[in-house]
Amino acid sequence: MASRVKKITSISVSRFYERHHEALKLRLVGDSQDGFERTIREPAPNRPGLALAGFFTYFANKRIQIIGNSEASYLKKLSPSLRAQRFRQVCEKNIPCVVTSRDHILPDELLAIASEYKLTIFRTPMVTMQFLNLASILLEQEFSESTTLHGCMVDFRGVGILIIGSSGSGKSETAIGLLERGGALVADDMVRIKRHGDELIASCPDLARGYIEMRGIGIINAANLYGLSSIRPEKRLDLVITLKDERDLNNVDRLGLHREGHVILDHSVPHVEIPVAAGRDTARLVTVAALDLQLRRLGYDMADEFNQKLLAKMQGNDPAI
Repeated sequence: MASRVKKITSISVSRFYERHHEALKLRLVGDSQDGFERTIREPAPNRPGLALAGFFTYFANKRIQIIGNSEASYLKKLSPSLRAQRFRQVCEKNIPCVVTSRDHILPDELLAIASEYKLTIFRTPMVTMQFLNLASILLEQEFSESTTLHGCMVDFRGVGILIIGSSGSGKSETAIGLLERGGALVADDMVRIKRHGDELIASCPDLARGYIEMRGIGIINAANLYGLSSIRPEKRLDLVITLKDERDLNNVDRLGLHREGHVILDHSVPHVEIPVAAGRDTARLVTVAALDLQLRRLGYDMADEFNQKLLAKMQGNDPAI
């Protein structure tokens, strides 16, 4: 069902700038883009204060280097020769690029050294910590593992539902049924899953967003039929529904007491198997599964409640039942 896991070990400065310069308000210092092919190899920015002071042990040279108020003030207090020496030492470590926050402007001699090493310098008006926090989030997203699954992804009442099953099992028809009940389509056929920290985020290719294939009808545009509220660009994955052939009815959990998770990118997601048969309203069953998940998250387990009542009846502790 799943394609191989895609792992990102590095991204180019060019890719980082093209994708995130608007969000981070980055501006290129100078006209040269010679350093754009350098690679960022760790998903977190670094403040090179200790390196500028001459201490390079454990220097994080694989990261974007951020010069904020502290670093800029320290550089100003150094003599021109020592300042140039320290900055040159930093450049020699093959760092990806330098970003100055609060629109700090580096002295001309430092810009000349950066040009000599073909090192890209960016400026941003953002406060240092604000830039660090946002850049860290964006870099984590860039470096996070991803995979592609065959199925349908729907946002129903805030629950991100991935519907999987064999070809012809009714995944798209079930998704349409959820849209008719107020759900929103995230992806059909090709579902991209990316791990963000402890969450899995589902999306689809830009070209396919909002489209769904219905056998016998063809490709339809969900937004045209159900309005703009019927599509989502991405959604957290909360529940996996597997549509099973009716012949597997006896192999499906009937009580829901011991559900096994569905593992995606080493992350276990709540999983429900639903048998598909002629005349069954599969979308309604998925709706019940989603509502049951919400109740479980609030601490109310309907299956466990019934089980406790049954045990009490068997033990004779609750004659009112």
